[in-house]
Amino acid sequence: MKKIMIYLTAVVLVGNVVLSGCSSVKNANNTQKGAVIGAVGGGVLGAVLGNNLGKGGNGALGAVLGTVVGGTVGGLIGNKMDKQAREIETALPGAQVERVGEGIRLVLGENSVNFDFNKATLTTRAKQNLDKLVPVFKDYADTDIKIYGFTDSIGADDYNLNLSNQRATAVKNYLASKGLVASRFTVVGMGEAEPISTNDTEEGRSQNRRVEFAIVANDKMIEDAKKEAGK
Repeated sequence: MKKIMIYLTAVVLVGNVVLSGCSSVKNANNTQKGAVIGAVGGGVLGAVLGNNLGKGGNGALGAVLGTVVGGTVGGLIGNKMDKQAREIETALPGAQVERVGEGIRLVLGENSVNFDFNKATLTTRAKQNLDKLVPVFKDYADTDIKIYGFTDSIGADDYNLNLSNQRATAVKNYLASKGLVASRFTVVGMGEAEPISTNDTEEGRSQNRRVEFAIVANDKMIEDAKKEAGK
């Protein structure tokens, strides 16, 4: 919670300083807002987020927030991420899609991709839902995707950490088998850290047995955005 508050405070401070002097901000689109904020505060915000969230904290959220570019370049990247997020929501309505900074946090939980207790094997339903994401990931090839695996709280910490890594790896291998470039993906096991529901009930534990994606711009997308911005 402390790390989330640090992020929110940074956003509010930077946003208020910049947007208070912008009379047309209500009419600005997401790209323009991102460019305005990023032009003044991108470096500061990126430093705060990188130091406080990017070092293993907050899983996919930390990874997304730790890659802030800022400025006009960041605004252009954000516009592409806006479009991708909308397509993900359309393809997989059961997923939790969050547009954060210049990336996307995608939570695949109980209603899209979850796991049976003590298993790292993708269910038939999980495969069907991942299939819906494949065309979107192919259309937006200039992104890197970090896959985080999670478990519920039952079992030893070391065992759960290994199991969560196996779950993330299972997702990566399945997506690669569908023609996506394997080098785009990295996997991280989070064990029982950062539950999104209670571990006191089976329903809650089933939600915690999940994967999350951090979708960020790769080097090519950043370079293309720099060229488009005239840098």
